[in-house]
Amino acid sequence: MFAFPGLNRLCRESYNDPMEVYDRLKRRGMSMVTVTDHDSIDAAEALRGYPDFFLSEEVTARMPSGMEVHLGVYNMIERDHIEIQHRRNDFIALLMYLTERKLFFSVNHVFSGLTGRRDEADFRWFASYVPAYETRNGQMCREANESASRLAARLGKIAIAGSDSHAMAGVGLTYTEVPGARTTEEFFAGLRLGTGRVHGMHGSRSKLTADVFSIVKSLFREKPWTLTLSPLALLVPAFTACHWTNEIRFCRKWCAVIENGEKRNRMLWDLDSSFGANWAS
Repeated sequence: MFAFPGLNRLCRESYNDPMEVYDRLKRRGMSMVTVTDHDSIDAAEALRGYPDFFLSEEVTARMPSGMEVHLGVYNMIERDHIEIQHRRNDFIALLMYLTERKLFFSVNHVFSGLTGRRDEADFRWFASYVPAYETRNGQMCREANESASRLAARLGKIAIAGSDSHAMAGVGLTYTEVPGARTTEEFFAGLRLGTGRVHGMHGSRSKLTADVFSIVKSLFREKPWTLTLSPLALLVPAFTACHWTNEIRFCRKWCAVIENGEKRNRMLWDLDSSFGANWAS
């Protein structure tokens, strides 16, 4: 469900059917398929039987600063989902679990304000401990994607891409390729070796507006009584225009902060001056 107050009991973030998503992705040439729902692995129930499907999730994690961030966690098992959900409000605990399990994970849409405010320290945590950055997101503006790509290259991070499509139209139009990979294991081995490639479309205001209208249409179909709210749909273009402007502003602000900020990466022992000594002993 939408996390936005007032919509969290009314409207879903996506009405895509997992089987329809899978079929669309295969028609668009994907040799492997995953779905990253927000803090959910419900799509796995329909797709677990396919040998070219691997389980993933977009995790809403809370940083030490108190801010939220979206992390993509890939090629996991159901037990990982349970443990991740227990730890997601403590970024350090989550980080230690993901590292211990050797799970591949990324920070998603790093220059987007979708998860709310950001703290400069958050970027230092990403730089120090997150192995991959999403550098092309099918819903983000070109400027945000290209800024993420430059940052990932500067930090030596693995670059990945995804459609982030909450409606069917954009599914599979932005994707990650590892040339020659025939299995899930080869795919992730290639990513870790730096042979991955990002491809596909950036987002746009018109694309976002169309997706929101698609979600609204699905809501009306699922809950016919909400048709009484249909006049509010006229506000969608204004809403997406404001959102798009705020996203660009957010991106430019944090690009400038990072360019002018501290260059040293954050370490765990920065939290406690005795941590390094205790660890060393």
